[in-house]
Amino acid sequence: MAVSGRFVLLVLLGIVPVLLLPGWGTFFAVAAALAALAGVDAALAGSPRSLRIIRSGAASVTLNARADAGLAIHNDGRRRVRGSFRDGWQPSAGAVNPVQQIDVPAGEGRRATVVLRPVRRGDLKSPHITVRSYGPLLLAARQQTIAAAGSLRVLPPFTSRRHLPSKLQKLRELDGKAAVQIRGAGTEFDSLRDYVRGDDVRSIDWRATARRSAVVVRTWRPERDRRVVMVLDTSRTSAARIDDETRLDTGLEAALLLGVLAERGGDRVDFLAFDRRMRARAGSAGKGNLLGRLVQAMAPLEPELIEMDWAAVPAQVRAATAHRSLVVLLTSLDGGAPEEGLIPAAAQLAAQHTVVVAAVRDPQLGTMLDEREDAAGVFRAAAAERALLQRTAVSAELRRFGVEVVDAEPHQLPPRLADMYIRLKAAGRL
Repeated sequence: MAVSGRFVLLVLLGIVPVLLLPGWGTFFAVAAALAALAGVDAALAGSPRSLRIIRSGAASVTLNARADAGLAIHNDGRRRVRGSFRDGWQPSAGAVNPVQQIDVPAGEGRRATVVLRPVRRGDLKSPHITVRSYGPLLLAARQQTIAAAGSLRVLPPFTSRRHLPSKLQKLRELDGKAAVQIRGAGTEFDSLRDYVRGDDVRSIDWRATARRSAVVVRTWRPERDRRVVMVLDTSRTSAARIDDETRLDTGLEAALLLGVLAERGGDRVDFLAFDRRMRARAGSAGKGNLLGRLVQAMAPLEPELIEMDWAAVPAQVRAATAHRSLVVLLTSLDGGAPEEGLIPAAAQLAAQHTVVVAAVRDPQLGTMLDEREDAAGVFRAAAAERALLQRTAVSAELRRFGVEVVDAEPHQLPPRLADMYIRLKAAGRL
């Protein structure tokens, strides 16, 4: 049983007769009267057990967007239920109005909407709803927690989507919509056009030239149906926060932009989230659009506080594809011992695939280099310089094995990785 503010005011008024007629008799008489009023009021209240609650609303929503969780409340009892309810969403769901008033007559139903503004990606749950039903005097209430499971999947925000139009324009230029010449094997014939000054003479089609009585050249487009395999590191290093997000979230943004761009470019995409076991997998082979499958697979991912098993990564890539592919490793350059994990794995992959290592660099390192006003600042600058030198050394070692490296700050990593994909596609290296 719960009491209302009215009952508290009634208790305060009951102090008056106790003060005017002091004594235990007066005290017990007032207390008994108050208890009787509260008990009768609670007994006359409608039973919360008679309520039947059905949830509705969206099953998923983008991070920081609004979601409406609908509730259909049916009163199967014989008394009116008048009071309030509280929806049990966790704090990260950002419930704007979890507590609401209800008034449901017997045999009828009412609808309510709880507005959610999630502040964290992942699966959110509300296992129950707590209902308080007040009596006719609104002094006391009967309270019951009713099981009514609800869930909401919060998807990555894909803020790097704003870079997609410009990257697609570059991709269309490579795809034969602009006069672009591409050298090397691994290209597809697109069309014929008249020769203009500056064209490579090796692209002249002599048979077509003889038929037209004009010099004609072939144009080429990047090969389609190539494979792009993205491997996201979900080990302990992905839990580090850089700027206002974790390394894992930055990797998700980069993978989304690259995945959508590669699919628009006609390539097949596979996404793997891995540390010591497979955490998520999505690709172009499934039904529906790739972006929808990627965000659904990425939504529940969280950093795992374990070391990355780099020795198992080549086997995971082989399981995804047996063909030569572009393999993108979204990881860190400054975690653990790269000479024992990342570098050997990348070198092994580079023997068969085109490999790109994409890593997030903390912008705070550049800030620390410039702060040398006092002794503490000098020590911080030295630490930042050492960290940058170590990243440079790891990058140089990776490039020695033919691995491309994209080392950028959080908001720069997705577009820089997309530019790397376009350059490799233009060079016919996919």
